[in-house]
Amino acid sequence: MFEKYVHFEDEVWVRSELKGKHKEHCLCHSCIHFTPEDRGSNCVIANSLYGFCVDLNMVTPVWECPSFEEK
Repeated sequence: MFEKYVHFEDEVWVRSELKGKHKEHCLCHSCIHFTPEDRGSNCVIANSLYGFCVDLNMVTPVWECPSFEEK
């Protein structure tokens, strides 16, 4: 049910059925404000959340957001 793998250069745990599903569930990947290839113009919320995820070696999909606008 759970497995360990390397993410952001560290080992992390994940529910096996959810591994690799982040983009399918995250609003950011369907939002016009999300431009991860250009962090300077990327959504402030997305940049902040990404920094949090990198610092703590986590993955956090966004399911609710006040700034979301569909692409």
